[in-house]
Amino acid sequence: MIAAVDIGGTKIAVGMVDDAGNVLARRECPTDAPRGYAHALVDVGTMLDATAHEVNTEVTGIGIGSTGPVLPLTGEFGEVNFFPNWKGENLVRDLSDKFHVSVALENDADAAALGEAGWGAGKNKKRLIYVTIGTGIGTGFIIDGHLYRGVDHSHPEIGHHLVDPSGPACVCGFRGCWESLAAGPAMTAWMNEQAPSSYPHGRDLSAKRICELATAGDDLAKRVVDREAYYLGLGLANLITMFCPDAIVLGGSVMKSAPLFLDQIKGVIRRSCSLVPFDKTELTLASLGENANLIGAARVWYHRFQNDGVQGEP
Repeated sequence: MIAAVDIGGTKIAVGMVDDAGNVLARRECPTDAPRGYAHALVDVGTMLDATAHEVNTEVTGIGIGSTGPVLPLTGEFGEVNFFPNWKGENLVRDLSDKFHVSVALENDADAAALGEAGWGAGKNKKRLIYVTIGTGIGTGFIIDGHLYRGVDHSHPEIGHHLVDPSGPACVCGFRGCWESLAAGPAMTAWMNEQAPSSYPHGRDLSAKRICELATAGDDLAKRVVDREAYYLGLGLANLITMFCPDAIVLGGSVMKSAPLFLDQIKGVIRRSCSLVPFDKTELTLASLGENANLIGAARVWYHRFQNDGVQGEP
């Protein structure tokens, strides 16, 4: 039984996860970053105690997935946009001191990749890329059973690879990043640019609402969806051309409307990847459901301390 902690920009969730990837108890609270790290630490400890009590067990290990950047091997937070005042705080050390167990931390996209590789749609895939499309675009790479890390153990920011140099400005300071063109807010921004003043559905619509309108036949929403599918397809085609993975697993809030996008995405890949066996890369949807982040966080602990369950690991 492993405790899981998911740290997001708006909420913190904790849960108890068994060795088959089932979440047996769960709690969540607002992140409320302005209150400070110390308050969040108390909230996490309280919720962990409550979930352990609910399933009548003790915490035997803790896995953490957090929005990044984070420093996984030291346990510290980096310059996280959602909680900049937490930089340098060490959740691994503090939870280890409180519960007297081993604790491991990873970027949330890496955690989700580990979850899907161990217990989900990416099981038995030696070369797996997980892509989450929501407020941003995050990725995690599993290569021969191991989580890929860059220089200085860094996490590759594939959401910020260049897709269109004439594209919109991105939060990273660049223009035309994949995220600036294909994350959920990009759908909202482009729809705002295109919508006439008389558009009956208003402005600043969420990606979810745009997809609902497209499903209902709204012409402008359908154009937004077509554009989204095109840019998602370009980014995924780049990943296939560069890495030739066994599978790409797609998750995140935008992919809850995957049927609107998948056919066009596959068409872009087919037209763009003639030099590699793109048809051998399985494009599949994440399978772990609403508890995916907690399941991934638990998988972080297994990957760090047991190395048992991600196909291809020695």
